[in-house]
Amino acid sequence: MAFRDVLIALSIVVVWGLSFVVVKWGLSDMPPLFFVTLRFAGVAVLALVLPRPRLPWSHLAAYGLSWGAIQFGALFIAIQVGMPAGLASVVVQSQAFFTLILATFFLNEHWKIQQVVGLLCAAAGLWLIADSPRGEVPLLGFLLNLLGALGWAFGNIIVRRVVQRETRTDNVAFIAWASIIPALVLGALSLGVEGPHRIGASVTHMGLSAWTAVAYQAFGALLFGALMWNRLLSRYPANQVAPFSLLVPCIGLVSCALLLDEKTTAVQLVGTLLVMAGLLVNVAGQRVFGMFMPRRATLEQDG
Repeated sequence: MAFRDVLIALSIVVVWGLSFVVVKWGLSDMPPLFFVTLRFAGVAVLALVLPRPRLPWSHLAAYGLSWGAIQFGALFIAIQVGMPAGLASVVVQSQAFFTLILATFFLNEHWKIQQVVGLLCAAAGLWLIADSPRGEVPLLGFLLNLLGALGWAFGNIIVRRVVQRETRTDNVAFIAWASIIPALVLGALSLGVEGPHRIGASVTHMGLSAWTAVAYQAFGALLFGALMWNRLLSRYPANQVAPFSLLVPCIGLVSCALLLDEKTTAVQLVGTLLVMAGLLVNVAGQRVFGMFMPRRATLEQDG
């Protein structure tokens, strides 16, 4: 990978890792559903000047609902109800294993041994994080965090099964038009659940920091991150690009500890390390297992 693209990949994971701190800051001035509505509305505005991708509305709606409304709606609410933002950056990475499971049913993909090992390792880590000895992780927040990861995984399946197989689409237009769905769905939910009075009060009291948080989420984490990540995937094999995502929870944990003064218990740290180990095995395990398989085959032939 060219040095310039390595810098781009590192800038993406830094933006994504810091976004969990920004979410926490933004939630101090805005209710969660309204915050995430503004996040997508800011990008959906681009659909006014960009042609709609050659995809049925049903596909755009399915992707926008899963990847957008469910993933980020659940994540923002999870942090609002007490899920530590740093740990949320770790738990949301369980999307990789939800994708693995869903791909078995919807894409007829078969599991490999390193994926099973990684899944079991990450599952043990998630159990340790959820089973916090002093109740630092609220059960509702943890479950919502997992729901967000599941929404992300469904979005991955939709892209793999529908979007990429049907046509090549402009990434900017695709993200902009797909953002319309979560903006509308979450906006309606915000009006119904959080209410016009609470929304109006938050708009009235939103200062520069709140609007900066919205802009960061919309144009930094969402637009810049997604576009640059897809650009790297179009130029390099996935196994070269994917490992960079392992840095996101690392940056999320460190930044939340430094900027939000979040504490991590020893049990939660062990759980985090297990999740990270599971992700690493899932991404790079094929190379490790592949080192032994040819040798095994050679021994069998010699015997």
